[in-house]
Amino acid sequence: MTPPPYFAPAGGHPPQTQLLTDRAVFTDAYAVIPKGTMRDIVTSFLPFWEKTRLWVLSRPLSGFAETFSQYIMEVQPGGGSNRPETDSGAEAVLFVVEGSLDLTIDGKPHRMEEGGYAYLPAGCDWTLTNQGGSATRFHWLRKAYEPVEGLDSPEAFVTNEKEIAPTPMPGTDGKWATTRFVDPQDLRHDMHVTIVTFEPGAVIPFAETHVMEHGLYVLEGKAVYRLNQDWVEVEAGDYMWLRAFCPQACYAGGPGKFRYLLYKDVNRHMKLRR
Repeated sequence: MTPPPYFAPAGGHPPQTQLLTDRAVFTDAYAVIPKGTMRDIVTSFLPFWEKTRLWVLSRPLSGFAETFSQYIMEVQPGGGSNRPETDSGAEAVLFVVEGSLDLTIDGKPHRMEEGGYAYLPAGCDWTLTNQGGSATRFHWLRKAYEPVEGLDSPEAFVTNEKEIAPTPMPGTDGKWATTRFVDPQDLRHDMHVTIVTFEPGAVIPFAETHVMEHGLYVLEGKAVYRLNQDWVEVEAGDYMWLRAFCPQACYAGGPGKFRYLLYKDVNRHMKLRR
């Protein structure tokens, strides 16, 4: 049987016989939130959403994420929202990992299937419903948009990763590639949400150390990831947060591809005042 292309949590609870030992780690440089922690007891709910629950993977918090929040949304048949976003300054990316949904942006309807990606600029009018017969699960990444005088705001768009050819990293023979939904030189955008793919055995061959904050959700496969001074094992369904300048590298473990959904903040001056 072919495995699903993207891992999505289903909740539930482990049996009383299960060991407590897990891979969850929370430090001032990084966090690892394993898939086994995404149970019913840690779900949240939002105003104006019907038949919907969510897992909060990251949120702005002292000693944790600074620039964004990330949710995994689970919408049951007939559920959704006519008022999904209550912050007019928040931009968003949606990425569908299971099921399908109907998204309306400024009155225009869009059908999104697995692999579907939507960028929603701050202040746009959007609604979302699940008109299918099973639960829909998708990632919702939110950031306070940082406008720049002289630059227009980016427009909304909807696509699917299957429609975009990954860009290989130079010198890797295609073993390390990034699916880019936004042109990196489009300075209107102040965040990038991409999909990074490693073939079995491929590596990040140096400790990346940079200003961008990261959220990484493993969509498929497994790897050993270097986070600050530690090596940790991660697999499909795990989530990692990396603060700015946290050293990072990885070995893709195989036997299949290792893929993750990646957030980073980009294209803006560093804030000098709070």
